[in-house]
Amino acid sequence: MPICQIHLLEGRTVEQKRKLIAKITEAMFDAIGAKPESVRVILTEMPKEHFGIGGKSFGEMQDK
Repeated sequence: MPICQIHLLEGRTVEQKRKLIAKITEAMFDAIGAKPESVRVILTEMPKEHFGIGGKSFGEMQDK
């Protein structure tokens, strides 16, 4: 049973997340032959203030 964990910054729509889950499941089938019903996808959203680049939070970088 393949398990895919993806970390995303917040802000995607429900439809975008559903599409992502479907595409990842399809990719697992194409790449390794995993049965779609066996694929598990975990999306973890995080606030922009919880992700940093070069000493600044992504939220701070977006404010400029």
